[in-house]
Amino acid sequence: MPGLGPKVSLGELLQAYWPVLAGAFVIALIATPLCRALAIKRNIVDRPDDWLKPHNKPIPYLGGVAIFAGWLGGVLLGVWYLTRSGGAHPTPVGIRDAKLLGVLIGGAGTMALGLFDDLRMASPKFKLIGNVAMALVLVGVGIGSDLLTPALDSMGVHLSQSERWITLVYSIPITVFIVVASCNATNLLDGMDGLCSGVLGVISFGFLVLAVHLHTFNDWHPGDARRVVLALAMMGAALGFLPYNRNPATIFMGDAGSMLLGFNAAVLILMFAEAQAVRWMLGAIVVMGLPLADMVLAMVRRWRAQRPIMQGDRSHFYDQLRDRGLSVRHVVMISYAVAAVFALTGCLASVFLRTLLAIPVFGLLGLLVLLAIKKFRLVRVDSPK
Repeated sequence: MPGLGPKVSLGELLQAYWPVLAGAFVIALIATPLCRALAIKRNIVDRPDDWLKPHNKPIPYLGGVAIFAGWLGGVLLGVWYLTRSGGAHPTPVGIRDAKLLGVLIGGAGTMALGLFDDLRMASPKFKLIGNVAMALVLVGVGIGSDLLTPALDSMGVHLSQSERWITLVYSIPITVFIVVASCNATNLLDGMDGLCSGVLGVISFGFLVLAVHLHTFNDWHPGDARRVVLALAMMGAALGFLPYNRNPATIFMGDAGSMLLGFNAAVLILMFAEAQAVRWMLGAIVVMGLPLADMVLAMVRRWRAQRPIMQGDRSHFYDQLRDRGLSVRHVVMISYAVAAVFALTGCLASVFLRTLLAIPVFGLLGLLVLLAIKKFRLVRVDSPK
């Protein structure tokens, strides 16, 4: 709620929050080789095939467990440090914060769901049900339970107390869609060494810019602390894992890691809706633009090929760049650059433009993406193998 406390400086924010990033990074950096050793010992490896898994030799899984450890450690360390020191917060976010606790439960559930798929090959329907369940956990603690009010407020429409049920009717399906889409988008992006972890590191930085701006230039709100902590924990965990996952990768994150990162991204998108202006949520979606665009491309390709939507293929944008002669490292660097363009656009438009001006900018970016897809013929259909 506006007016709960004073504005804070960037220096105060850095002093208050640096342990979150450092803790998540160090924990993931240490946990990853431990998880790799355990995976090798237990023979938990991703074996190559002639189609979806072209790597040359079996690669250990369990990287997602290390990412989870870094993410969880960063969040808990941030909660402990902020509660202990206060710093830039008149009422620091504590471990009893229901929303943050719901995020931790949802993150643990998402990681466990992905790990089960890594170990047992869960069906797409089972994973979908799991994603929906985690989305409902978020709604249960109040995250994504009211996505309608900011849009209505921007149009000058205000619901009475007796009409509040309408917000749930619209908000719950949207929240479920965002969580499912985000988890699957990051899962689909995890198809090349260093790609998903690095791109999500860029995306988390974009989320951090938005979160820090709201924290610094607006009246204090409990959501400010949550958003900054989750963005930093996500960044630290992804970057702590990246040195072991960059080409040539010595460990994969698997669904446990990719879906967890997607879940955290979905949470942040939903939390930006709490800023009570549509452009913040739209800006966060644009920051997440690269994985989401690739997911839409995958669905269109499979529909054109008359294949099941959930059936894997090797025609993602990064596969097509690789097929055109680029090395894995070049493809990954191009992907980082594209992710940075999405993040920069989402941040700049949200920070410097009003909603009515930001929306056309986002629309223009979408049009440019469509033109690029057409020019480079990215919606291709693989011939059957």
